[in-house]
Amino acid sequence: MGGEVACRPHYRQILEWLNETPTDLLEAKRREAEILFRRIGITFAVYGEGGDPERLIPFDIIPRVISAAEWAFLSKGLEQRVRALNAFTWDVYHEQEIIKAGHIPPELVLHNESFCAEMQNLNVPGRIYNHISGIDLVRVGENDFYVLEDNCRVPSGVSYMLEDREVMMRLFPDLFSMHDIAPIAQYPEILLETLHSIAPRPSVADPTVVLLTPGAFNSAYYEHCFLADEMGIELVEGPDLFVDHNVVYMRTTRGAKRVDVIYRRIDDAFIDPLTFRADSVLGVPGLMGAYRSGNVAIANAVGAGIADDKSIYIYVPEMVRFYLGEEPILKNVPTFNCDDADDRAYVLEHVDELVVKEARGSGGYGMLVGPKATKDQCEEFKKRIVKTPGEYIAQPTLALSTVPTFVDSGVAPRHVDLRPFILQGADGIKIAPGGLTRVALREGSLVVNSSQGGGTKDTWVLVSR
Repeated sequence: MGGEVACRPHYRQILEWLNETPTDLLEAKRREAEILFRRIGITFAVYGEGGDPERLIPFDIIPRVISAAEWAFLSKGLEQRVRALNAFTWDVYHEQEIIKAGHIPPELVLHNESFCAEMQNLNVPGRIYNHISGIDLVRVGENDFYVLEDNCRVPSGVSYMLEDREVMMRLFPDLFSMHDIAPIAQYPEILLETLHSIAPRPSVADPTVVLLTPGAFNSAYYEHCFLADEMGIELVEGPDLFVDHNVVYMRTTRGAKRVDVIYRRIDDAFIDPLTFRADSVLGVPGLMGAYRSGNVAIANAVGAGIADDKSIYIYVPEMVRFYLGEEPILKNVPTFNCDDADDRAYVLEHVDELVVKEARGSGGYGMLVGPKATKDQCEEFKKRIVKTPGEYIAQPTLALSTVPTFVDSGVAPRHVDLRPFILQGADGIKIAPGGLTRVALREGSLVVNSSQGGGTKDTWVLVSR
């Protein structure tokens, strides 16, 4: 890697390492990383494309580095944002003060598909809804960080964060030893402590926690197995649990065992066929009755998705001011709500300049990157917006910063985002230092999702001494 390269100070040792390391050695290490991931079995599923949907998530061998000062700023902003999102969720299911004060349109909340009427006036343990949050961040330019979106339902990706670190330490121990890097290996332990802290029976010294999975065909099943194993808890499916007199039990070879906390990785609609979708075979009949009775805690709380709806995202800065009496530390990306007549008119006129997203979409699907789209694609999205404006939001295309990435042509800049994981329990808020860096491996691409050709990197937060 020759020539003059603009380099942030905390990347200087990485730059020197890249200059000294032959390309063929980097290529050999990339192949070794792929072998390791295949041996471990880290895959994700892509549905609807035919053939075998199981794929290996691409891993980039050049770490993403965050300075201690940057992380201090980000962690402070993340804690503030998660507190505000949780306060909002409690409020809209109880007094709805933010709506009464006129800070958010009532129809945007009460008519939202993510608003769960069954959760109204249900007092969840510790008033905590988003026990595990994944906040997606992007850097624009040198110093500005923006929140791209909030994930408060069942955020995924933490297993890749942990496995990326393990593989990186194995591949490049010398490079690792050259940096003072904040550890992340304790995340499963802290997650279990967080789940223990919300158990409804405080007198029980060792609450029973289970991880509820939809099963082996879910795209994140590897992560479900990984986290259950790391925490030393049971991985269960719906039929493994039953409810008797509003108490949840797990079927075991020694008989029924009471369950205190359910870390659920299934969506609200499938969690209890007696309350939500009657055709669901993934959930537990009667679970909501046990939840209402205060006999079980569920993480994340049912109904937590109202806080991460993309149309609600627009109002998060106002939530920070309303609930915390503070100015937001982290910025939102400027966002147009297509349900608003003025915003919609602007979006329809400038659709070829904007990123248009489904308000409830995920995984990089259902979106249009205007500058990269064809005229026909832009026209198709304009028709969709006119037909169902409330289903879409739009944002400007940001000049995202890039980080060095090892691709087929060698070391090249690629766009990245960052998903830190924030844990919130009765014992406070804890943030894993770093998070999951997702990288758009295709040249010029802004889409980092693994289902859309993106990969991951190990994320190093440097420790200041």
